[in-house]
Amino acid sequence: MSDFSAPTFRLGFLHPRYLHTWLGVGLMYLASWLPYRVQFYVGRGLGYLMHTLMKRRVKIADRNLALCFPEMTPANRAAMVKENFANAGLALFETGMAWFWPKWRIQKHFTIEGLDTLLELEQQGKGVLLVAVHSLNLEIGGRGLSEQTPGVGVYRPNTNPVYDWFQFRGRMKRNIGVDRKDVKSMIHYLKEGHRVWYAPDHDYGRRRSTFAPLFAVKHACTTTGTSLLTHAGHATVVPFSVVRERRLGQYRVKIDPPITDFPKEAHAAAVITNQAVERLILRAPEQYMWLHRRFKTRPEGEPSLYEGI
Repeated sequence: MSDFSAPTFRLGFLHPRYLHTWLGVGLMYLASWLPYRVQFYVGRGLGYLMHTLMKRRVKIADRNLALCFPEMTPANRAAMVKENFANAGLALFETGMAWFWPKWRIQKHFTIEGLDTLLELEQQGKGVLLVAVHSLNLEIGGRGLSEQTPGVGVYRPNTNPVYDWFQFRGRMKRNIGVDRKDVKSMIHYLKEGHRVWYAPDHDYGRRRSTFAPLFAVKHACTTTGTSLLTHAGHATVVPFSVVRERRLGQYRVKIDPPITDFPKEAHAAAVITNQAVERLILRAPEQYMWLHRRFKTRPEGEPSLYEGI
């Protein structure tokens, strides 16, 4: 096991240099008690403002869509990007919902589909690698799923210790927290029959990665951690998605059937993983995090796909 320990409150958190963090989290808490309808429309409005101000992020999102869906027209991409920013603004409020809402209020807004899959694997004593993508509503989706079936959350510590403390408390209400670099602990929990949440859809750099197709991009830098965790932890890979439905205030977590015969070879596993990632994203592409440079790492000799951005 690792030396990682959960963040705890310290008197130093009361230093004036953290005042902005306390005010920000305080606003999140107060906003979380507003009616959902109010948070929904104010969040989307904030997203439209972000779309106007964050020109570089708009270009990155548009470039990602052009790379992944070359058949999409510029007008359709522009509409998708604008909707994506509206979802990004709403995500700020959904974070407060996830951290501060009581259990009954979370459950009121959630439908879980395919939970029997996880319960059956639990009865068999099988560890599960729950593969997700970075949907903009993943924060509240994770809370919704954890109220039904807790797991192990892969956790990235924040450099701001006060925010890190709030973030950990909010995300790990029902889950065990593990540092994302703590591979040994993840494997340990999988061997013990736990469910470990894992999002392999970002570009994490060359270390422990390979280049596999993702949508129309032939060489997408893809972590090999999925294969490592699955086979070292004797686990079953189960993808799941979180989608905000058209009906106001309703979210659906869909748990897919297990991926059988998951490859041990790293590149083959990355190909299968990215196919699952594509399927999850396409359930609500406007709700996916297109704002980051997903294809920033290129094979040796290939130029940047974000030249000029």
